[in-house]
Amino acid sequence: MPTVRVLSNEPADLFRLHLRRLGLAPDPSEAGAQAWAALLTGVARDGLAAAKQQAGGLSLVEGDAGRAPGTLLLSGTRAQARALAARLEASGAGELGRALLRALDEATALPTQIGRRRFEWGSRTYVMGIVNVTPDSFSDGGRFFSTDSAVAHGERLAAEGADLLDIGGESTRPGAEQVPAEQEIERVVPVIERLAQRTDVPISIDTTKASVAQAALDAGATLVNDISGFRFDPEMAPTIARCDAAACAMHVQGMPRTMQQQPRYLDLVGEVIEYLQASIGLAERCGVARERLLIDPGIGFGKTGGHNLFLLRNLRQLKSLGLPLLVGASRKRFIGTITGKEPQDRLAGSLAVHAAAVMNGADVVRVHDVEATAAAVKMIDAVVRATEGGLSFNP
Repeated sequence: MPTVRVLSNEPADLFRLHLRRLGLAPDPSEAGAQAWAALLTGVARDGLAAAKQQAGGLSLVEGDAGRAPGTLLLSGTRAQARALAARLEASGAGELGRALLRALDEATALPTQIGRRRFEWGSRTYVMGIVNVTPDSFSDGGRFFSTDSAVAHGERLAAEGADLLDIGGESTRPGAEQVPAEQEIERVVPVIERLAQRTDVPISIDTTKASVAQAALDAGATLVNDISGFRFDPEMAPTIARCDAAACAMHVQGMPRTMQQQPRYLDLVGEVIEYLQASIGLAERCGVARERLLIDPGIGFGKTGGHNLFLLRNLRQLKSLGLPLLVGASRKRFIGTITGKEPQDRLAGSLAVHAAAVMNGADVVRVHDVEATAAAVKMIDAVVRATEGGLSFNP
């Protein structure tokens, strides 16, 4: 299946402001003049031939057949790329054409109803608060292991401004061993039941097991956050579909117990996109509607510190999948490596990382420190969406 990674794409709202400055009507169709470049990978032979034949005014460079088969580098304008997508669909290379269109429409992820709240992606950044009901979390050391303390913590996060609460009963820190499903259910279900009664903040269950997801959804959760991208348990995607739940698919290389033992990639961003694309396809084949899905690049899951930083720098390429992007980097080890701080003292580093994530396209940040992060992302959102460039930019 082809993937499209957008390499340059000035936001359309800024382009329209420049049109105003030049005294031109900011007709949305004129945004097609924006410069646009993308790397296409996994393109079938007939798709390559069709793209070369139908390129029109686009510049097209094919990758080396030995080193990078099935790759194309496109550059031109958005209008030219959209025209190519239409021609590809008409000529029988519809899969490639649709992938191009998704990349061109990256900012238009459909709203998602999660619980009693509607999430309008692109309007602002949402904050997911973490509630670890585990004795061995890397970040809070089992402080909220009892039901009462976990519920109180969840209520506190909701009061601090959490838009979602993510409840987990199994640590997925590097080196962690699996917990039996029955034990995981015993940990999370009482917490979810009580929080669902006490707050209208949607509740997410952080699990890779379908039986745990089912029990959590029955107890009041409305989103499944699966670090395996629905891979560890073949019943996970069917369970999500049957319950009409929202779900987040994350990328991971390996299992939590061994994932940090020399993770390696030939093309980090490309492999993350391909993994997530496969997870999306798996979910859709099982009956999960695409608009019910979120994606997560899996910061810290089978990645070195350098991998994490490179992913954060290139997050926007994942927007080509056309789905809301969740990033969870709060208090993680690479922040401590750079800052020299222990988990409890990594707030400043976490805020910096989440600022970078939002600037690069994140729609949701998953965090331990909700109050500080909620205030920070409000400020970052204001910067990202700033439009007052002077009187020359006014209508």
